[in-house]
Amino acid sequence: MGRLKGAEIIVEYLVKEGVPYAFGLCGHGIIGLLDVLYDYRDRIKTVSVHHEAAAGFMADAYFRVAHRPVVTFTSCGPGSTNLLVAAGSALMDSSAFLAITGNIPTSQFGRGPFQELGRHYQADFPTAMRPYVKRSFQATRPDQLPLMLRQAFAAMLTGRPGPVQLDVPLDVFVETADVDVPDPELWRAGLRPRPGASPEEVDWALDLLMAAERPVIVAGHGLELADATDSLSRVAGAFLLPVVNTPLGKGTFDMRHPLSLGTIGRNGTYPANQAARNADVILALGTRFDDRTTSSWLPGYTFNIPPARLIHVDIDPQELGRNYPPTLGIVADAGVFLDQLHRRGLERGWADHLNHRPWLDQIQDWKRVWEERVAPRRTSDTVPIRPERLLADLRAVLPEDGILLADVGLHHNWVVQEWVAYGPRTVLQSWGFAAMGFGVCGALGAKLAAPDRPVVAVVGDGGFLMYAGAVATAVEYDIPVVWVVWNNYGYVSIRDQQFGYFGAGRELATSFRLERTGELFSPDYAALARSMGAEGTVIERPADLAPALEAAIRSRRPWVLDVRVDREARPPATGSWALPPLPHPEPDFEG
Repeated sequence: MGRLKGAEIIVEYLVKEGVPYAFGLCGHGIIGLLDVLYDYRDRIKTVSVHHEAAAGFMADAYFRVAHRPVVTFTSCGPGSTNLLVAAGSALMDSSAFLAITGNIPTSQFGRGPFQELGRHYQADFPTAMRPYVKRSFQATRPDQLPLMLRQAFAAMLTGRPGPVQLDVPLDVFVETADVDVPDPELWRAGLRPRPGASPEEVDWALDLLMAAERPVIVAGHGLELADATDSLSRVAGAFLLPVVNTPLGKGTFDMRHPLSLGTIGRNGTYPANQAARNADVILALGTRFDDRTTSSWLPGYTFNIPPARLIHVDIDPQELGRNYPPTLGIVADAGVFLDQLHRRGLERGWADHLNHRPWLDQIQDWKRVWEERVAPRRTSDTVPIRPERLLADLRAVLPEDGILLADVGLHHNWVVQEWVAYGPRTVLQSWGFAAMGFGVCGALGAKLAAPDRPVVAVVGDGGFLMYAGAVATAVEYDIPVVWVVWNNYGYVSIRDQQFGYFGAGRELATSFRLERTGELFSPDYAALARSMGAEGTVIERPADLAPALEAAIRSRRPWVLDVRVDREARPPATGSWALPPLPHPEPDFEG
């Protein structure tokens, strides 16, 4: 027992958990915590940002790379409200961080002081944040903190990861209590958070797969969270099972492997969608079958379930049967299940009784057709630069262990379709919540999690303008990341939807134009970067792209490449995406 201030209890516990960073933005509601972080600055590094969402995006990306959480700090009122978009992004994509939100003193609850959210209930910021986090706590006394902190980390890391909020009034940070700070190892050493399937479930799954003539594995992000990519490769290779990945599952299976078919869904590849919609047995691992992954559940566009029989494995029971009826639904960690399946498959001689070799030949034909059609554009010399050329050159330059972040916009659709991912934790994206700014700011968190690996963020001009202050943070803390600004003069993915649904030319509020002349407008993003102390280069010719990327990565400096990209280029459509009651678009790629 020791008499500790509330903020000391928090920081002592963070040290015991091995938390290396605190990302955030100051405010009067959080000064009690900052005072203690000052004393602990040799054990937890504090990084100050220029927008609260940036802290959340950094923490989200840090977890996706390191698979351990860090902490954010924000003040009351607009400070913590600005964090919501980043928390929502982390929640939707199963990423964890602890959001410490400062609040007004408890003695002022309900009196309407500066920045209280209290019209319906006193100091009610937790209610504002609850839809965006896995769990929310509010401490009104410092002696509550040990239990809340222990439970917060358990909630973040057990089962499906997610962000957790700890709301702390100003007085609770500075008042004292006689408490023991819990030992995380003592509380979690005996837990087994990764359940497996029962022997009966493994045999049932094996029966279905051994009888299949057209099997497919759907590799989702859950495999990456389970560190199960090696297990997937072992099962796919041993039993010759073709693999399609969900967009968020990029990196779970080396896309250079002969059994890899690419990404499914709205912006998927032709062989991946063809295989998924023609399969007779589907083994889905760690995926929630969202609308963009499944072509909005339209039968025959990405899946036909049923008649295809679905084996759905997920650690979250709420996802089983949510969008497709499973023949067999298994609540299990994807990696544990794959290891069980591999052992049992060897015992039963599955490899000696494969009956889907004609299926594998058909798949190779689909892959050949796709590559013949799309490959030539990856070497195009046209100006403005073709998206395929940009991503092909970046893939050639970025090392195998390099980390790519995709922000949200038209460029993201191209990354989903064209980017060849080699391994886990190398492609980071805001998928479920699709929060602009994730790539712009998250690049800093990814680099801090992997300081020896190059980090490149491909971001739209719209998203970059929202959070350009991330460049200043990179300069302040010497974080050498590279931003590739996909400059197409606007929110072009939404402009294309305006054209597709309502007619050519019916465009409003989606392109960046000078109202006086109607001309397309773009800031000089390279000059903007230089004004903040970073390096900046404008790229207009394809031949200049690869050398500039190489120089930026090699420089070990924050660098912005303003790349002028063809705004009229659109990814080939092999799936669809429905916005009812509007008619869904049809695929335009015919094999």
